[in-house]
Amino acid sequence: MAVALLALAVTVAAAACGSNSATDGALGPSAAPGAAAGASSGSGSATPALVPGAPVRPTGPTQEATLVRVVDGDTIRVMVGGVKERVRYIGMNTRELNTSSLATPEPYAEAATDANARLLAGGRLVLEKDVSARDQYGRLLRDVWIERNGGWTLVNIALVAEGFAQVSTYPPDVKYVDVLLAAQRAARREGRGLWAGKAP
Repeated sequence: MAVALLALAVTVAAAACGSNSATDGALGPSAAPGAAAGASSGSGSATPALVPGAPVRPTGPTQEATLVRVVDGDTIRVMVGGVKERVRYIGMNTRELNTSSLATPEPYAEAATDANARLLAGGRLVLEKDVSARDQYGRLLRDVWIERNGGWTLVNIALVAEGFAQVSTYPPDVKYVDVLLAAQRAARREGRGLWAGKAP
């Protein structure tokens, strides 16, 4: 099962589409976490695509970055071009950690943060721009890729495929929305992570 999950995570991308925000079924506040993924094949090439025709590496403008800190399940701090930046993942959302002293993390926020850190560990970090440069808070908006031995993982999709995140897209940044939604449908169908115990 871990290999199948990783295969989906590693082989993601799709053509730009849709003009509306996509969520494919929002979760209520009490949904709960779950499974993990694996890695690309040892041969150095990505696992064959589960989505016909989907590329397995970035296809848009990219910048290499150095990870500074994992903030939560959908935000990281990086060094890029000699500048420290906050990066918000495109197309998905994870539960909030609410790290103030008076608040407690939302269910599975910590699991999503841990999964994000695991997926980012031990590879080359590459940020892919869609359309928008930054969000309203000044964070870079990016698709976040990790390259290991010639195999690529789109972390945004991996977190959705593992059930740690749900799809949340906002035009014009919808390049991978079809694959995000396919990953979420699979996670729901198999009851992974946030979708555990919920009807598909």
